[in-house]
Amino acid sequence: MKKIFVAVLLGGAALAAHAQSWPKDKAVTMIVPFPPGGSTDMIARTLASKLPEKFGGTWVVQNTAGAGGTIGAAAAKRAAPDGYTVFVSSLGPFVIGPHLMKGLQYDPLKDYDYVSIVVQAPNVLAVPANSPFKSVGAVLAHLKANPGRLAFASAGNGTSDHLTAELFWQETHTKGTHVPYKGGAPAMQDLIAGQVDATFMNINTGMPQFRGGKLRPLAITSTKRSPLLPEVPTMEELGFKGVTVYSWQAVALPKGTPAEVRNKLHTAIVEIAKDPGVAKPLLEVGFEVVANTPEQFTEFQAREFARWKKVIEVGKITAE
Repeated sequence: MKKIFVAVLLGGAALAAHAQSWPKDKAVTMIVPFPPGGSTDMIARTLASKLPEKFGGTWVVQNTAGAGGTIGAAAAKRAAPDGYTVFVSSLGPFVIGPHLMKGLQYDPLKDYDYVSIVVQAPNVLAVPANSPFKSVGAVLAHLKANPGRLAFASAGNGTSDHLTAELFWQETHTKGTHVPYKGGAPAMQDLIAGQVDATFMNINTGMPQFRGGKLRPLAITSTKRSPLLPEVPTMEELGFKGVTVYSWQAVALPKGTPAEVRNKLHTAIVEIAKDPGVAKPLLEVGFEVVANTPEQFTEFQAREFARWKKVIEVGKITAE
């Protein structure tokens, strides 16, 4: 018993020493499961530029893209839980990919210690500027009179814009036609040209087109109106509370990372996200700072996981 007690004390001392020296022993790798240039990559690089001011050390963003973010998620899961691997991801690998893809090498509910949802951004129901649809009511009337005849573009099967459209159809008991593209750029191009009728795009993506008069925003999926689009009603205002949707970017760690490390990282991320010099530019492009607690992230993750599982199953959605 005495040996066990001594071992426990030594183990606790080692963890405490590790937490005190972290992250100065070696570089911290921040795995982003998508290519450079997207929203998740931007959030990761913002954090990576500010975290050395909090802790010192070297913070390196590593883009490990592929399979809708699930390759990077698996790499983060396999990493040693020592605080030197940080996973920065959007909701896809956490709550969508697991319901679309078979044989994943990670379990999003069990394989990570959640740190914080850093930011979120709503989607906007948008149509071409010359579209005859001037309101959500007009879109619904057409959907009900012509089931399956209205084409909704997306950046691909299982993306946020695709699943938001599916959720909208399920909540309004209507059905459009999903037109998946290989990425957001070609989907945007065809929407502006009027080759497709509508889409649910992330507000960050849509703002330049809304400001430029190329697209018309009809409704937003946030809980309250966006200061960037104050004239655009929310889906909740229009009576569709089930169509409140956010894309989000979050930080997690491999399961078993010392609690002291997680707590230090959480405190720093919250301070960075809420710093006016960081928050203001994020707000200007449509992000809302969340910076919640590990416990809040864990609870939210479970709800989102169940929500999108239902949407995918009801819509019979596949990754192909």
